[in-house]
Amino acid sequence: MVYQKIIRLGIATVIAAGLIGSPARAETILNVATAGSKNMLDYVTDYLGPMFEKQNPGVKVRAVTTGPGDAGSRKIFDKLDAQKKAGKAKWDIDVAVVHQKMAGEMVQAGLLGTYRNDIKTGKLVTRDTAKMALGTNVDGFVMPMFHSQTAIAYNPDLVKNPPETYDELIAWTKKNPKQFGYNGIKNGMSGVSFVVGWMYAYTGQADKLMNGPYDPSVENSWDSVLSKLKDFNKNVSFTPGNAGTLDMLNRGEIVMGPVWVDMFYSWQAQGRVPPNMKLKLIGPGMPGQPMYYVMPVKAANQDLAKKFIALATSPKVQAEGIVTNFSWYPGIDAQHVQPTLDPKVWAKLFTDVTPEDLASKGKVFPIAPYFDDIKEAYEKKVAN
Repeated sequence: MVYQKIIRLGIATVIAAGLIGSPARAETILNVATAGSKNMLDYVTDYLGPMFEKQNPGVKVRAVTTGPGDAGSRKIFDKLDAQKKAGKAKWDIDVAVVHQKMAGEMVQAGLLGTYRNDIKTGKLVTRDTAKMALGTNVDGFVMPMFHSQTAIAYNPDLVKNPPETYDELIAWTKKNPKQFGYNGIKNGMSGVSFVVGWMYAYTGQADKLMNGPYDPSVENSWDSVLSKLKDFNKNVSFTPGNAGTLDMLNRGEIVMGPVWVDMFYSWQAQGRVPPNMKLKLIGPGMPGQPMYYVMPVKAANQDLAKKFIALATSPKVQAEGIVTNFSWYPGIDAQHVQPTLDPKVWAKLFTDVTPEDLASKGKVFPIAPYFDDIKEAYEKKVAN
């Protein structure tokens, strides 16, 4: 009898305390939508989300991916635009990760809220990419998650003196036909970046293409530059895309080609690219691009969204998550990341392509209308 009374008393105490027989405590859901490949989703679900949840008990980070490229960012745009047009007071995306082009369009459409000045890490980024996105002012609306960069990968055993410039590359391909490979403008942005760098090098219009204003008549002066590129293509091998260029380098079918730096180092770490392969950022330069953290203007959990982005752009997370784990260049300025980064990791990422190289030869892609014109002109006058 005494034992039964103790049991009843224990159960009554637990019920009174609200530990059983009552609804579980509701979690606050922070919804994160990311464009990009699956590794972008994995970064949030496996690394960043659990870290944020640990620091913010009662919060659950729920992440979804919308797919690679501008098409993935477009899906996020369409989702937010639909909620705006429906007049919803609160939108169900709190944080989004989008490409450069779509960030500008989102700002122009009134879909994003400003937040960068509200978080401490906002002061840690001074690059132009935090202020302008392909000609659109995005100052205050974005924080770069990371910066990607294209460069020329090469086999140093076979290329003793890699080209320093586009001019030297042209001369090299004439002496070594079919040993340089790229994917044109199909199936991967590494080839697109190479073509854009070509246009910057030979049109004399790099500043105008990158900064605007847009003048459609500019395209009328490109014929000789595109003809030169068509002649160049006679001496190159065409690859199936970003991965295809790396595959052909790995198999020795080509000895040089443009790649994304982060993808190159990831493949090298996995043994899919020979360990002796190196990188060269040729002059006058090639473009890269950031991915941006943005906060919808009517995000349901704006305070949490700001905390999440502040964590994601903190020096420690940028060093560990962005640089060490993915070989991306940090979104915030590199000098803020270096003190918390393993010197070996820093040396690996910044030896072939130095911070000075990035400063002098790391370009942005053209403003959107020029970007479209370049791709269309390539199809008409180079690829045919």
